[in-house]
Amino acid sequence: MAELQTKAEPASVPAPPAVEPQPPLAEAPTLDAADKKAVVAAAPAPPAETKALAVVEKEKDSEKTPPEPVKKKVSGGSLDRDIALAEIEKEKRLSNVKAWEESEKSKAENKAQKQLSAVAAWENSKKAALEAQLRKIEEQLEKKKAEYAEKMKNKIALVHKQADEKRAIVAANRGEEFLNAEEAAAKYRATGTTPKKAFGCF
Repeated sequence: MAELQTKAEPASVPAPPAVEPQPPLAEAPTLDAADKKAVVAAAPAPPAETKALAVVEKEKDSEKTPPEPVKKKVSGGSLDRDIALAEIEKEKRLSNVKAWEESEKSKAENKAQKQLSAVAAWENSKKAALEAQLRKIEEQLEKKKAEYAEKMKNKIALVHKQADEKRAIVAANRGEEFLNAEEAAAKYRATGTTPKKAFGCF
């Protein structure tokens, strides 16, 4: 029974790859003399274990050999990463160009607004100056107009006065001539003579 157990143990060791073969050897000193003989008889088994371990290691090595495609994948990943970094760099560059463009446009807009404000201020100042000059001229014209109007009124009054004087002279001359005609007519009536001047045909 002990021999079967010891023979069965080496056969079962290679199955789990993580279990090391030395723990069963550490338990060997506790066995009896007969068991020791069985263990000595089973001594050729370790080469099988080493073969199994070698096979397991080869299997592990064969499992570890596929890193070449993984490296290719990693290299492809690095290529994708480089492409992604290039895209990010391109987007960053384009973003910087766009930001610069917006900044330049903003500067140009601010400059234009400033210039337009300066032009509007210049226009307003010039218009205010011209309007003030126009008001001054209008005031001067109004003053001159009032002066001319006063002069014209005075002239009109003078002309009216002169006309009244002339009318008075004409009226006085007429009255005098009427008196002279009445006196001459009375004289002609008294003397029975006729005037020397003939007045029409009889």
